[in-house]
Amino acid sequence: MKELAKIQAVLKAPKQQFNSFGKYKYRSCEDILEAVKPLLAENNCTLIISDKLIYLGGRFYIEATATIINEKQEQISTTGLARESETKKGMDAAQITGSASSYARKYALNGLFAIDDTKDSDTTNTGQNRNWSAEIKAAKDIHELKEIWSKMSIPEQKKYAALFTDKKQSL
Repeated sequence: MKELAKIQAVLKAPKQQFNSFGKYKYRSCEDILEAVKPLLAENNCTLIISDKLIYLGGRFYIEATATIINEKQEQISTTGLARESETKKGMDAAQITGSASSYARKYALNGLFAIDDTKDSDTTNTGQNRNWSAEIKAAKDIHELKEIWSKMSIPEQKKYAALFTDKKQSL
């Protein structure tokens, strides 16, 4: 889809939010949507985001699907998953689900619009000299893994390769 390629080439969704607890910058689902809406209009495309609840490995996850549709009704979709926390201090059940939905939607949008975390401000965080291999091995779930990856300043492919090969030491 040529429209998607154009949008991916020009989309800028910088990390403008700041997590004061973890001391890192991040982008929210809303930040991505704000940046992409004018580009969708310019390219006569529609974006639809939907959620569904799935049961996987004894836990419930929110699976978000982001779909772009052009004037010819061609469409491309990507998905993102996020697990609901059993509890989260200061949040009721609806807020926990909403938080998981927002997180899953953000990662579906990242995939659809080829948003790459390797070139933005996280690379200036003080975590470059950390033992990423040990942290990846210690991660208990995909949410924790994505948290770790968001702080790493290495290419996305290398992050995934670390899960499935013995190259974890080379991170």
